[in-house]
Amino acid sequence: MTLLYLAILALVQGVTEFLPVSSSGHLILLPKLLGTQDQGLALDVAVHVGTLVAVCLYFRTDVARAARGTVQLARGQLATAEAFLALCLIVATIPVMAAGLVLKLTGWIDLMRSIAVIGWAMIVFGIVLYVADKRGTQTRTAPAWTLRHAIILGLWQVLALIPGTSRSGIVITGARALGYARHDAAKLSMLMSIPTILASGALLSLDVIGQADWALARDAAIAAVIAFAAALAALALMMRLLQSVSFTPYVIYRIALGVVLLGIAYG
Repeated sequence: MTLLYLAILALVQGVTEFLPVSSSGHLILLPKLLGTQDQGLALDVAVHVGTLVAVCLYFRTDVARAARGTVQLARGQLATAEAFLALCLIVATIPVMAAGLVLKLTGWIDLMRSIAVIGWAMIVFGIVLYVADKRGTQTRTAPAWTLRHAIILGLWQVLALIPGTSRSGIVITGARALGYARHDAAKLSMLMSIPTILASGALLSLDVIGQADWALARDAAIAAVIAFAAALAALALMMRLLQSVSFTPYVIYRIALGVVLLGIAYG
């Protein structure tokens, strides 16, 4: 694989992973639009690792709290704020893990990897995000996260298994519908991405174990580094802009791209 294609792949993943525009949809589309072969699971895992490191670094304080809370949960210490945060993240991840496993075992997940599905998901869930963002209040903050809301957002996250939906976008939609401020909705989405990316990465890794290919390992390392840098920059920019800007620009992009994709699919 050429360095240029690796760079494009990693940049697309890095920039779109945490924006509400669907990174998986872009990764599926990339080889179709460029007329190349699918990049393969190994590189998918690599770019996900890169973005995982980026979000962990950006939210390092909260990640450290959740890590301490996980240890406390293992010890049966449930009364601390750290343990509660860890519990909420675990609970919010269970629905998408269960649904993702079912889709993978049944093979349905591959049936949804089409341009038409991505196009419709881009448009429909873009409109849903717009409505939730415009109608939702901004009275709740991330520290006020409850176990009930963790369950609700976990169920919203299941919809992200539809290519083109956007994991971050659908969680932000759910959080805005619950009344979380834009910045806090995005923060909850990012924190929820950590166990979800870990779980999906582990699942994908099962399919690439045993590939003793040094050229592939080199490509994966390059892609991971570029994806990390791109994700960190995109994440920092979005979180800063959300102090004063709504999600409407992302909605416009989603609808425009969705229309183009449907034109390709049905043209």
